[in-house]
Amino acid sequence: MSEAAPTDTRPTASTRDASDDALTIGGETYSSRLLIGSSAYPNPQIMLDAIDASGAELVTVAIRRVNVESPAPESHLDLIRKGGYRVLPNTAGCYTAREAVLVAQLAREALDTDLIKLEVIGDDETLMPDVEQLLKAAKELIDDGFTVLAYANDDPITCRKLADMGCAAVMPLGSPIGSGMGIVNPYNLRIIREVVTDTPLIVDAGIGTASDATIAMELGYDGILLNTAIAEAQHPVAMAKAMRLAVESGRLAYQAGRVPERIYAKASSSMEGRVGQ
Repeated sequence: MSEAAPTDTRPTASTRDASDDALTIGGETYSSRLLIGSSAYPNPQIMLDAIDASGAELVTVAIRRVNVESPAPESHLDLIRKGGYRVLPNTAGCYTAREAVLVAQLAREALDTDLIKLEVIGDDETLMPDVEQLLKAAKELIDDGFTVLAYANDDPITCRKLADMGCAAVMPLGSPIGSGMGIVNPYNLRIIREVVTDTPLIVDAGIGTASDATIAMELGYDGILLNTAIAEAQHPVAMAKAMRLAVESGRLAYQAGRVPERIYAKASSSMEGRVGQ
């Protein structure tokens, strides 16, 4: 029996208009495919300016690192809300499924949202996900009615399991959190895109510069989540704008469909009717 051809996940011509190309996660629609974090900026005003320049609508906040029950008037959380952005709480700093579930429940009660970016970390050196605890936490949260965006290894099997259990988005890493190493394993990300066709895929972690974001989008990913690449850039606001344009450019290039890669040259003009023939 012959193998089935890989599914082409590019939008059809009828969906290539920008107004019809929104990102949908858990029933909510977003015009921007760039999600950004809110930590490590030089100061709160630069954070707000960078978020604005990025065009992002979803902004992540680490629940274990902020007071969600009574945020100060000028806290990051309060500033993000006043700016009209949608808060995406995350479980950064959690090392077990039990911790992650408790933090998610606290976020839901305090922020009145079922959205949660699920992180369950295995160690302090690599900040790689603990797959066993991640899968356990994802199932518990989905069963409890959460809209789960799960940070995962760039492992096709794990990503497929997360999609199958009902995650609203699966977020494989490009490289370790905060490393700025970019897309170190495009081969795995390409496989993940082929085996997960029914769930939004967002590259999360490791993006260092605009070209990294473009590469991920050209692979057919639905979005990018990043923080360090903007917050620790020499000029965060300028980098935020660059990331916005990179995501838009990569998405458009993916939709357009690149030329096939060839080993040998192929003339762009016809060889027929040459002078001297």
